[in-house]
Amino acid sequence: MVPAEVMDNPSTIEFPCDDYPIKVIAASNTELERSVVEIVRVHDIGFREETVSLRPSSKGNYISVRLSIRATGVTQLKALHEDLMSHPLVKLVL
Repeated sequence: MVPAEVMDNPSTIEFPCDDYPIKVIAASNTELERSVVEIVRVHDIGFREETVSLRPSSKGNYISVRLSIRATGVTQLKALHEDLMSHPLVKLVL
């Protein structure tokens, strides 16, 4: 989710911002990483897959996908958040 302080005061982040961290929490699925990467690439064509890391929950029901993008502005972050949240397995985007 794009933090409220960014929405209310876009100057809190200086754009462009390289290595902007994003964390996606989703139901565990073998195709999730690929789906997240495809969505992210739409919003950051220079996205580097080596920034992706996966961490399963203790019971294995959920997985967190952590990655970094080059954030170019609030509009990009809002659109990315909406697209990630529209994926049926995604529960939360931070």
